[in-house]
Amino acid sequence: MVLKRPFQFDGGEDGFGMGGPGAQESKRFRNAVRDVMGRLSVNDFVSKMEPLLRTVVRDEVERTVLRVLQSSSRPSFNQNKTSGGLMLHFVNKLPSTIFTGGRLEAEDGYPIRVVLMDASTRTVVSSGPLASLKIEIVPLDADFGFDDQEHWSRGEFAANVIREREGRRPLVTGELTVTLRDGVGQLGDIVFTDNSSWQRSRKFRLGARPVQKVSDEMRIREGRSQAFVVKDHRGELYKKHHPPHLHDEIWRLERIAKDGAFHKRLAFHGVVSVQEFLQLYMTDPAKLRTVRESPFVSCPSFFYLVILSFMSTDLMNLS
Repeated sequence: MVLKRPFQFDGGEDGFGMGGPGAQESKRFRNAVRDVMGRLSVNDFVSKMEPLLRTVVRDEVERTVLRVLQSSSRPSFNQNKTSGGLMLHFVNKLPSTIFTGGRLEAEDGYPIRVVLMDASTRTVVSSGPLASLKIEIVPLDADFGFDDQEHWSRGEFAANVIREREGRRPLVTGELTVTLRDGVGQLGDIVFTDNSSWQRSRKFRLGARPVQKVSDEMRIREGRSQAFVVKDHRGELYKKHHPPHLHDEIWRLERIAKDGAFHKRLAFHGVVSVQEFLQLYMTDPAKLRTVRESPFVSCPSFFYLVILSFMSTDLMNLS
């Protein structure tokens, strides 16, 4: 979440106040969470938090809706108008780290989507024979296109498709063939079976290409995702949760390392879960000041950001 203004310390009574235009929202946030201490039900808690959460995410939602409306208002691409300006494109961003054996999904938790679009106008090919094109998902060398090159030959793309290591299972397994619907394809159950540590860049990409050549006159440019690391699933034991849940251990939050100094100080003071962190913040902020020795928690906005950025998403999931 991108904040328009930095949080400022206002020297409030509890040492964790937010000055400036956000002070009123901070006060409403604290008042709403204090109700939790009164043992409100989850539904009551959500109803208390909803106005604040709507305010916090309003700008982002408005920007997203505007982009969708602008995209849908553009004229559809006429396939007869061009003979070679088509491309496959990964719509949503993949996580920076993926674990072997886990189903691939976008960073936001939604299925990965690939679209067929006009490379010049960036509009989706939503009608005609190509709108139901069948595509193949393949693993790519992360160095392919590292210089942001957007043009390559069919042979160059094929040369960068990665094979599994000798004696290993196929590098990527699952539903590797996808049929577009109205120019949009949604990836299903796809998993990596091996980590990326043996690659020079220590990363992979995903690629998308047509299963069959369309024609000699028309070439559809293959798509590629951004690069990402693939780790063995054992590392998922230490994975951060996005969003975290109230019952998660506190180290599931970003910037709190498992068994790190800050984690140990919190545990020493009885703060083990995300919920306990929230409760202590609201009931005894002075106690938190005794454990904020790390430089990155030297200002009160750290605690506010942890609670607001992560907990708001969690509460919305509970509703």
